[in-house]
Amino acid sequence: MARMGHGAPQRSGTAAGGASRARLDAASAARVATTLQALATPSRLLILARLREGPLPATELAAEVGMEQSACSHQLRLLRNLGLVVGTRQGRSVVYALHDDHVAELLDQAVHHVEHLNLGLSDAVPASAASGTTAGAVRPEPAPAAEAGAGPEKQPATTRE
Repeated sequence: MARMGHGAPQRSGTAAGGASRARLDAASAARVATTLQALATPSRLLILARLREGPLPATELAAEVGMEQSACSHQLRLLRNLGLVVGTRQGRSVVYALHDDHVAELLDQAVHHVEHLNLGLSDAVPASAASGTTAGAVRPEPAPAAEAGAGPEKQPATTRE
């Protein structure tokens, strides 16, 4: 049985390199959904992105991501319970880091996917391309800057007359 990068055996139906994967069962789908929901909050993504750069004490992490200490601690507790970060006590503080390289890869892939969508790119080959036709091929629309996380757009000031 082949082993995955973290030492766990590969699931049956998964080829080396991840080319073919077995379908998720209901229990696994629920666990994956819970993990992905944790990534659906911008503050948690900012925390993970900062920890991608290296470990940091909780107080410094809160300051670097622009959060109140209590709010950052709450998010870190959730991320730790989901196995996305680890905390190590060092003296009076707790230093947080990503759980492992898989978390960094997950974050990188999510960012890469959004960048592709914003540029209107896709790695997938449409079925019509395989048959040599282009009719019916649909490309996703690039997300507007505000939706893509580029920050709030400045609205022109309006005046009343």
